[in-house]
Amino acid sequence: MRNRRLLYNTALLTVSSLAMNAVAMSFQAWLVGRIGTAGIGLYQLVVSVMNLTATFAISGIRFAATRLVAEELGAAHTEGVRAVMGRCLGYAGLFGFAAAMILLALAEPVGFLWIGDARTVLSLRLAAFSMPCISLCAALSGYFTANGRVWKPTLIHLAEQLAGIALVVCFLRRTPAGDLEKSCAAVTLGSTAADLLGLGLMALAYVLDRRRYGDGEGSAAGLTGRMLRIAVPLALSAYARSALTTLRHLLVPRGLRAAGWSADGALSGYGVIQGMVLPVLFFPACIMAALSELIVPELTASQVRRDGRAITATTGELLRASVLFSGAVGLFLFVFADRLGLAIYRSFEAGRYIRILAPLVPVMYTDMAVDGCLKGLGQQVWSMGINIAESLLGLLLVWQLLPRWGLAAYIGVFYFTELFNFSLSLLRLRRVTRPFARAA
Repeated sequence: MRNRRLLYNTALLTVSSLAMNAVAMSFQAWLVGRIGTAGIGLYQLVVSVMNLTATFAISGIRFAATRLVAEELGAAHTEGVRAVMGRCLGYAGLFGFAAAMILLALAEPVGFLWIGDARTVLSLRLAAFSMPCISLCAALSGYFTANGRVWKPTLIHLAEQLAGIALVVCFLRRTPAGDLEKSCAAVTLGSTAADLLGLGLMALAYVLDRRRYGDGEGSAAGLTGRMLRIAVPLALSAYARSALTTLRHLLVPRGLRAAGWSADGALSGYGVIQGMVLPVLFFPACIMAALSELIVPELTASQVRRDGRAITATTGELLRASVLFSGAVGLFLFVFADRLGLAIYRSFEAGRYIRILAPLVPVMYTDMAVDGCLKGLGQQVWSMGINIAESLLGLLLVWQLLPRWGLAAYIGVFYFTELFNFSLSLLRLRRVTRPFARAA
């Protein structure tokens, strides 16, 4: 991590992410006061389905674009960048449009039968229009990450976020208080409109930026195959993990109801954990998220050059920094949990759950760093396989334990699955980097 550009981009992403997360958390606190914890819980169920559909829309293209562009630049084949992005954008457009059609067609059965709440149908239909935007923006973000100009998508995401918040506030003010269906739809509509704006800005930034690589397309021989060999395995594993995670989220309110909670009480309990506590826990994680994203092209370039010393040094420094930073964050959250719950949400309950989950922060943050290293070294299929195993295990445990022990079981499952994922990922990284350490 001695590369000056990496440090600059990390600092840029960290500062911007902190600003965006602060804005998002403030908005989330306002949203809790406006639609209540039951409304937050209902919206989180919509988001879980949206995330599953977005996984299909993206289908591995963000990482594929990052990896392919990084390979072309690492081999000094700058003329191939345009050809790479042409393939990636075509792939993204195809899957994004298909995801939109699927969500539009299945919104009603998913809302009634899968989620079990008819109030989500309108929101799901509105969310469908975000899918092409999400997939195309993912490919373009991969391009900017690979070439080190992350400040462009960073500014665009900030503008998109601010626009989305303004639109949601505007729509909610025209929504009757206490109407959870229309409130949820207003939030989804604002988010969808912001996604459309973000795509327009991202496309403009890309068109202006790509001129530096000239007008030629470069050699396209074997390019489609290379893209598919990266994207398709990632997509298939992401589908499995996202489906399992979505099912797990949908089972939580059902499990709480089976444990004796009322329908709105179950939504409230779920909303406190997913919509209030976890955003606080992950607020400082933007630093590790930035490093984990930017380390991918750095490790890929080192791997192309067969520079074992750089790989060993980079992974070692990243993991040490992650342990120190996440330990400090976890301690801070544990000590000041009550104050944070009251200051942000005016909720003693949120503070209590922040303290309960704070000891898990070092594991979650360091796992981000390990995943970034694995992807940078071409181990993305292994990483996704571990994530699938974690999601399947979590789904089974939630299904079996929540009807008996309620939220206590959900927290226990959260601890167990995070530790399971981290242990396997770290073991895989050690095995992959051992030959480089010997060569260095």
